[in-house]
Formats: sequence, C-alpha cells, structure tokens
Amino acid sequence: MKARQDIAVFLLRIALATGFLSATASRLGLWGNRSSGWINFINYTAETNSFLPRSLAPFIATASTIIELSLGILILVGYQIHKAALFASFLTLLFALAMSFSFGLKEPLDYSVFAFSAGAFLLSTFPHYKWTIEDLLN
Repeated sequence: MKARQDIAVFLLRIALATGFLSATASRLGLWGNRSSGWINFINYTAETNSFLPRSLAPFIATASTIIELSLGILILVGYQIHKAALFASFLTLLFALAMSFSFGLKEPLDYSVFAFSAGAFLLSTFPHYKWTIEDLLN
C-alpha cells in the first residue's frame, strides 16, 4: 500500500507541475503555433478578472506567470513541496473563483481548476515525498 501511495504522490506532483509549466510555456510561445501567446493571455487575464480595472491585467498576468513557473519548478524537482503545493492550492482556488465570477461555474469546471486546486491541497498534506530533492537531502 505504501509503495502505491508513493507512486500516486509522485504522479500527482508531476501532473500538477507539468500543468503549471505547460501553461507558462504556452503564454511564452514555447509550444510553437499551439501556444496561446502573451497578448492573448493578458486579454484572458483581463476577462477573468473582469471585476478589477483592465489596467491591472498586465501586472496580474506577469505575477501569475512568475508564480506558476516557480511553483511548477519547485513541485517538479521536489523542493519545499508542502509550502509550494499549499500555495498552488490557494492560487488555483483564486483562479477558479475569479473564473466563476466572470464566466460562471462552467468554465472552471471545464478546465478542472477546482480539481487542480484540490489535488494541490492533497499534495500538501503528505508528511514525506519520495524521489525529490528534499528526500535526497535528508
């Protein structure tokens, strides 16, 4: 049972980290013609945060991209996982709430943002993470 749990936690780490990193790569054009692009992301950020002044969209887009990139790397390599996963859970919950407010519940449900947030919260609850930098250092 413990070995299966270790594998499940590892796979959850990889899924969450690659979700953050893929989204970031798309914004930065690293997926080629399949990328969303930076301008599109700023526009989407403004739409998602329709309750805030549109002038804040570039700042929010930049801040969220830096945070998502950082969280993706931390979770992927396995450093400060508890804190990174907990922060990721709150961040994605904020995304889900903003999407719900601006677009209704369908969009965050279609994009599994609530599930992503719950998965990150679950990841933050484990006392030990195998196959991580933290595991190697201890």
